[in-house]
Parts: sequence; C-alpha cells; structure tokens
Amino acid sequence: MPTQPESDVQASEDAFRTEVRQFLAAHFPAELSGTGNMLAGLDGPTNETPVQKKWREAVGERGWGTPTWPKEYGGGGLTKGQARIIEHEFAKVGAYNPIGGMGVMMFGPTLLEYGDEKQKLEHIPPICRGEIRWCQGYSEPNAGSDLANLQTFAVDKGDHYLVNGQKTWTSGGQWADKCFAIVRTDRSDKHKGISFMLIDMDAPGVEVRPITMISGTSPFCETFFTDVKVPKENLVGREGQGWTIGKRLLQHERTNISGGGRLAGMMGQSLADVAKKYCETGGDGALVNKVLRDKIADFEIRSNSFLLTARRAVEESKAQGGVSEISSVLKKVGTKLAQERSELLIEIRGLQGLGWEGDEFGDDELEDVRGWLFGKAATIYGGSTEVQNNIIAKRVLGMLDHQ
Repeated sequence: MPTQPESDVQASEDAFRTEVRQFLAAHFPAELSGTGNMLAGLDGPTNETPVQKKWREAVGERGWGTPTWPKEYGGGGLTKGQARIIEHEFAKVGAYNPIGGMGVMMFGPTLLEYGDEKQKLEHIPPICRGEIRWCQGYSEPNAGSDLANLQTFAVDKGDHYLVNGQKTWTSGGQWADKCFAIVRTDRSDKHKGISFMLIDMDAPGVEVRPITMISGTSPFCETFFTDVKVPKENLVGREGQGWTIGKRLLQHERTNISGGGRLAGMMGQSLADVAKKYCETGGDGALVNKVLRDKIADFEIRSNSFLLTARRAVEESKAQGGVSEISSVLKKVGTKLAQERSELLIEIRGLQGLGWEGDEFGDDELEDVRGWLFGKAATIYGGSTEVQNNIIAKRVLGMLDHQ
C-alpha cells in the first residue's frame, strides 16, 4: 500500500495540533489548571463542580478522553500520533484528562475485545463520556495470589444468574455504579469453571464495607453478594471463558499501574527541588550531602529510563494488537521504583517527613507520608511481585517448571 508522504503527515499533525489548542482555549477553564481527575481516584465520590462537569462534557463529546477508541462507541477514533498531540497540548496548559478510572484503564479495553455488540453499545459510550464508575470484583479472602481459587458462585436460573459470595479489596467499591467480576459457574474445573459478569452495585443483595488502611484512607472495600440477580446479558463472552478474559484485563491493569501510572504521576515533583528546600546547599546551589545527591541522581536516571522504556513497550504491544505479558515486567519494576521514590522523599524531609497531622506540617508533607504508606501495597495489588516473577519466567523467558 502507498504510504502518505512525510510532508503530508506533518501538515496533518500541525493542523490537528492547532485544533487541539483552539479547543483548549475555548473550553478549558484556567482555574482547573494543575488539578487532577476525580474519576481516576478512589478516595471519594465524584462530586463535580459545574466547571469540572462542563470540562468533562466537552472532552467526552469529542471522545478525546479515550482518543484511540472506536468512534462508533464514543471514542475519538484517532491515531496514536494524534493521541500524543492531545496529551502534549493538554500538559502545556496544565489541563487534565477528565475521563478515566477503571472503566478506561481496565474494563473498557477488555470489553472492546471480548464483548458483544450490544454490550459495547451499552457500556462503552458512558465510559468515554465519564458518566459512570466501575469497580473490580476479583480477589476474595481465600483467593488472592491464587485468584483461580475464587468461590463466589453464580447459579443459572434461566433468564438470570443468582450470585452469592464475597469479594475483597474492591477498589472504590463504595463509590462505583457497576462492577466487573469473575465468578464461578462450574465447580468441576478450577479455571474453566470461571465466568466474567457485570453486576450493578445498587442491585438488591450487594453490600459494601470500606476497609480503613494504614494510610488513613479507605479506598478498598469488602463486597458481599447475597442472592444478587444478574441478567444473562451481563455475561461477557461464554460461560467458562472468564479466566481468559480476566487475565487479559489484568494485563491492562498492570500496564496502567506501572507503565506511566503511579510512578509517572509522581514524577511531576522534582526530588532535587524538594531536597534543596530541606537540605543544606553550597554556594553553587548543589546539595552538600554527597550521598543523598548520588541517591537522587541514581534514582532519577533509573526512573526516567524506565518510563521511556515503559512507553516504548506499551506502544509496541498496542501495535501488535494489545497488551502482553511484558506488562508483568513493567508492573514489577515500576511499582518498586514508586516505593523507592516515596522512601527518598521521607529521607529528604527528615522529621518533617514523618508527620501524620498537625499545623506544623504542610499539606504536601502529610500527603507524601500517607502516599508512602499506601504505596506499600503497590507490589501486592494487581498481582504480587512473586506472581509477576512466575509470569516473567514462564511466559516472557520461556522457562518451564522442572519436575
């Protein structure tokens, strides 16, 4: 097939960049510059102000919150190059993407691959418009790392399933509208007996109990299902296909947790700049503490190298049709780097890095302490580091278990 001349590609990108800038000038309120996306958080309900709502609706109407998703389902229908232009131009003016959360990061891409046409038309457009929040029903009290041991059971009742069981670590469950869950429909086979279902969180029989974490927040929940009716049309794929679909979704989750997720979000705050506020500097403005200076430099080199590698790996995986097992490498390395960064911030601040409450501590100091504690779970959720090591050994390196 003939390729488009490079000059035409450049002209097209320049025209699109102008379009994005004009859109931002017309729709992005300066008062929101530097703020974040509430849909992507787990700490509370989406209590939008009128200004925030108007911004979300403007982006959602164009599908630019999910720029590469198909236009027929509410996405932007754009190329990866155009998506990068949106990202860059938004960043220049401090604009955040108001469309996000688990629907964008995990469930949406999975439904686009495995859902039927009716399910895509029903569920994808509200995700693209930021009108709905999803949560994940995976882990159970006795099915964490051994997720396939899950026991939440769905009984076929003809026109619906009757679901009974318990999920735990349901991120944002108390704020969510719907839940994508893997449940057991057959007890005779550990993996083939699992199915993937969509459950309304306001359905009779659904009970959510928030779990208070060491960080002082309650982003996770215990979720109980007692005789919950789930319509047959809420089964994604076939009965028994849930393990395959569920693993695919986890690849999306791991990619977002690491390859530009938590770590990328932390990188806006320069460790060197923070250190110069709390530590002694010389006449040249450099840190006097050479050991700390080396630690910061070493971390910045490794973390920035990782973020560049992660972006390349994600783009290569998507070019080949989606995410892959490389997401386990990204998750393993990215979450460890995020924990290292939090620990460095505590070390840099000294006593000011150990505050829990009180007027003598700034908001950023308190936030980073809680973030340091919350981040301890990063190497566990989404599949523990030990699980990732197994996946890397078997599926990336091709190593087989020796009997």
